[in-house]
This record gives sequence, C-alpha cells and structure tokens, in this order.
Amino acid sequence: MTSGRESALQTQEYWRHVRRHLNGHRHDLAGLATRLYPASWRVADSPLLARPNWIPASPMALEDLKLTWCELPIQRGVAGDESTSSSDLPLRGDGRRFASYAQALAELDPPRLLEDRAAYRLLDVGLRAARAELSFTRGSYFDVIDICEAVAHEFATSVLASGSGAVPAMRQLPLRASIGDPTDLACRPVIPAISVLTLRRASPGAAECLLHWRDPSKVASGGGLYQVTPVGIFQPSSDATFNEANDFDLWRSIVRELSEELLGASEDHGSDRRPIDYDRWPLYTTLATARRNAMLRVFWLGLGVDPLTLVADLLAVAVFEAELFDAVFPQLAATNDEGQLVRMHNEAAATTGVPFTEQTVERFALHEPMQPAGAALLRLAWRHREALLTR
Repeated sequence: MTSGRESALQTQEYWRHVRRHLNGHRHDLAGLATRLYPASWRVADSPLLARPNWIPASPMALEDLKLTWCELPIQRGVAGDESTSSSDLPLRGDGRRFASYAQALAELDPPRLLEDRAAYRLLDVGLRAARAELSFTRGSYFDVIDICEAVAHEFATSVLASGSGAVPAMRQLPLRASIGDPTDLACRPVIPAISVLTLRRASPGAAECLLHWRDPSKVASGGGLYQVTPVGIFQPSSDATFNEANDFDLWRSIVRELSEELLGASEDHGSDRRPIDYDRWPLYTTLATARRNAMLRVFWLGLGVDPLTLVADLLAVAVFEAELFDAVFPQLAATNDEGQLVRMHNEAAATTGVPFTEQTVERFALHEPMQPAGAALLRLAWRHREALLTR
C-alpha cells in the first residue's frame, strides 16, 4: 500500500516531469495549441493570436498610443471558476494540494526569477484610424504564473498522457475551456508583457536586430525559446504605491528593460524608497533627446496572445540609428538575468546582432524555437520594413 507521503512524492515527481517536458517542448506544444483556435486569428502567419482590431494596418508611433487608468479591485483567477487548475497541482507531504501553480513552482522547480509583484492589468483595446487606446487597472504578476503557466502545464499533461502527439480536445483541458476565448480580456486577468524588437539601422535598407535566448533555469515562462529583446512584464519598478502612477508609461518601462537587458544594469532603481526621477536619469534623457531628433523612433505594432500560455504581448519596435546605438550600448551584455544574446560572426568580427533580412526573419519565425510574439514581431516588422527603416 502506498503511504500518503509516497503518493505526494509521486505527484510531485510527475509534476516535475511534465514541467520538464513543457520547458523542453514549448515551441512544438505552441504549434499544437494554435490548432485549437481559428486560423483567421493568427498574426502574420505566426502562432500568435489576436483580434482584428488589435493589429494596426501600419506601425503607429508610440506617442499615438494612449494609456488610460480604471480604478478597479484586483481580480484573481478565472472568472466563474477559480478552481479548475487544481487537478494538475501536486500534493504536499501532508496530503493537501498546493494552493497555486506559483506555490508549486517555487517549491518544486524554482527558476532564478520568481517574485510576485504589482503589475498593470489590461482591460480594453481601442484602435481607431491612426490612434489607439489601452485601458489598464492594477494586477499581480503571479496571475501570469497561476493562469498562464498552469494552462500550458495542463496542455502538456494532456499531450503526454495521450502519447500520440495529437491536439487534445477542449473537454480534456478544463482550465483552458473555462477561459474560453483567449482574446477576451474580461474572462481573466491579463498582465501583458512588452516585447520590443530592437533594430540598429546602419542605412535606409540595412539593419541588424537583437534576439535573445531565454534560459529555462532563470525564467518562469518562455524558457528554452528565442525572443526579441528587451522584453518585460508591464509593471511598476517596485511595489511602493507611488510607483503605480510614476511608472504607468510604456516608454519608461521600455527604457528600464533596455538598461537591464542590453547594459546588464540592476533592476534596483531605488524606487522602493522614492520614485524614479526619469528626467534626471542619463540614459532616459539621452534616449528622450534622440527621439526628439529622430535618431530613435519607437513604434507600436499591436497586441497578441500566445496560444500555449495565453500570455499577452504588446508588440513594439525601437529603431536606433547606428551612431546612437553604438554610443549608448558600446558593449552589449552577452548574458543577463534571463538568458543570452544571439550573436553571429563574420570573417572580420562579431556583429552587433543578427542581420535584419528576409532570410533571418524566416529562419527564426519558421524554423527556430521562437516565442510566438517574437515570430509575429519579426514578420510584421519585415512586412513594414520600409516604414520602419526610412527616416
């Protein structure tokens, strides 16, 4: 007879087994999960899913994107059914199930970065002509773990159990089924990331792009996949209440991520004690001046949802003139807290990044294990390359 402790250990080991499979096969699993949803939802023939009014017809200047705030209480879990993910959670030694996916992850397979923090929850998207408006309220980062990683884990569990590699039926995926339409922002808390394709423009028709490999030992979501860089959850710089309004700005968030991922700077901006004074931060003021002088142009290309995890990504492109890029980032951080940069070499020396060419776009978007948001961004940027690379 199996003791309660032995049974708990078995559930924990199986949970780890599924987690390893998930991290080792996210790309293939995302391809399967895409088939659960209409092909018309796909962005630029990538696996990323979106509503028609989420993708503008042409790149929008970031300053034409308006953010509005709605004062609402924090909502946790999935609307109408907050317990559906519990069946995939392992048992503790005392026979009780872990209370959440984040709790199980922290104890059984902790990545280097796993901390619940305040975040901005997306409520609505309005796109009209050349302007767009995004509405937000407050949320929590662990909603990404407790909903998005849980729904991906559920999918991996079902695929493993079938042994056939076939797409599971929705009835086999109770958590995913309870969510329903993954683009419905009302059915669950949606905490978006900001994914930025960084381009170094050497001439009107020539540029390099920066790509990143996400290390599954360091990150809780998206490990083992290529992605654009920088990428970060849209959230305040720390949980001190004065940061909520001060950091509620996509550009400020992007600059913090550029600092952390490309320069290897600390995420600690001292904002647990006082808000960041962006106008006195040298990197921020340098880049603000560059935007005014058109040496740096930042665009919004829309919003999409990952078919496996249901994580939402705001899609952006930052186009740096080569002179500015080389001055601001004289030595890129090869590795950071989330993974490492993709570097290519020619006969002379290592390049800054990866050539932004049709061959590169097709290679990473179609043939490499890349996050759906990154694949969509590459394809959208290539489609709009003339608008992006012409000053």
